[in-house]
Amino acid sequence: NRQYVNLKVLPKDISSKDLQGIMADDFEDGLGVSCGFCHASAPGGHGLDFASDAKPEKLIARRMMRMTLDLNRKFFDVRKPRLGSNTLTITCVTCHKGVPFPDGDLLK
Repeated sequence: NRQYVNLKVLPKDISSKDLQGIMADDFEDGLGVSCGFCHASAPGGHGLDFASDAKPEKLIARRMMRMTLDLNRKFFDVRKPRLGSNTLTITCVTCHKGVPFPDGDLLK
């Protein structure tokens, strides 16, 4: 397992496969965005700086991940909710439905 840095919500020992799955399934598919939506450009402009907290979208994503885990724990009795798990009732796509900014009318 590769050691990732600056993980605040995801497990520090997450596997590359699990991390890629969460990023692809939850964020790319759930919000219809690519990596650069949350991750800042690397110094020199080559690639992305995945550890950087420079973009506010990354901080918002962390809050959303915590909220999702809390909702599953509190209202759906998931004892140890984990992002990427098929035991979650509430995920990114529940509200986002493939778009980065839900329209706010989630009850329709």
